[in-house]
Amino acid sequence: MNKSPIILGIETSCDETSVSIIQDNDSGIPKILSNIVSSQFDIHKEFGGVVPELAARSHVEKINLIAKKALEESGISLDKVSAVAATSGPGLIICLSVGLNFAKSLASSLNVPFIGVNHLEGHALSPKLHTNISYPYLLLLISGGHSQFLSVNGLGNYRRLGTTIDDALGEAFDKTAKLLGIEFPGGPKLEKFAEKGDPNKFKLPKPIINKGGCNLSFAGLKTAILRITKNINSEQEKYDLAASFQKTIEEILYIKSKIAFKEFLKNSISKKSFVIAGGVAANRGIRKKLIQLSNENNFEAIFPDINLCGDNAAMIGLVGLEKYKLKKFDNMDLEASPRLALDKNASFLKGSGVKI
Repeated sequence: MNKSPIILGIETSCDETSVSIIQDNDSGIPKILSNIVSSQFDIHKEFGGVVPELAARSHVEKINLIAKKALEESGISLDKVSAVAATSGPGLIICLSVGLNFAKSLASSLNVPFIGVNHLEGHALSPKLHTNISYPYLLLLISGGHSQFLSVNGLGNYRRLGTTIDDALGEAFDKTAKLLGIEFPGGPKLEKFAEKGDPNKFKLPKPIINKGGCNLSFAGLKTAILRITKNINSEQEKYDLAASFQKTIEEILYIKSKIAFKEFLKNSISKKSFVIAGGVAANRGIRKKLIQLSNENNFEAIFPDINLCGDNAAMIGLVGLEKYKLKKFDNMDLEASPRLALDKNASFLKGSGVKI
């Protein structure tokens, strides 16, 4: 096994084609030698959301080029690669399959180990790309498809404390942005809208705020936004609604994260670290609010670098590196798993009739 393993990571779970080269480092923080991310905004813009078939076709067209670019930027030749890691789930199955098949073929041709990676585990461990953090720590994972509180106890060892019972937070941002007429992808742009508005103009609901522990719900909030937008007559009112939505989300996360703190601390944790990861973790207002909460409760708030919040292959390579060092390799018959979970023992909490 190489003294300083080099991992080629691949991410194609949704609409980003990404390849990264990372190398182990004596400091405990891997070196990101390259991290190329190619998004598909222009392809899906006219549809107002990701079209799986178009996304998969774009991955097929780009993956070889992106891999070459990642290798060139890293200055690493293929014969120096120790293992190839790729997202195996969760995600869109036809998109996952593109990256998996490419990774398997590459690993086979290089005669190096192939490692399947849980996309959510990539987000969960992503702060390790820039900071030394010890287990266990509390994780709030907020992205386009997932919103969960988890106790991260070690590689492959997760306990879910709370989850959304309906929409993911990123989905709520994207749908609200669409209702406000913000061009896809609207979620990241909504915060700019909010800066121009009055956050106290609209009183919006905070679903299950006083029940359900640290479980989350955003469907009722989205419905309220839909109802209000039908009676909006000016651009300023759109800005006000965006600001009210942003403020409401910050308040929901503040209250639910405080509950999650208590759940996490039931296990007598000495070092109190709170990691906020996933695409929505790039939201500045949310960052500010959760840093405030952490300071009030003697937690250390830790965020991935802004450019590592969204889907990227560096976080996949990181998990691949962790697994490589433990010789946790996968067979070439590993299949894509569109609903792969972090806590496999956690109950499924989505759909009508959910009791919380």
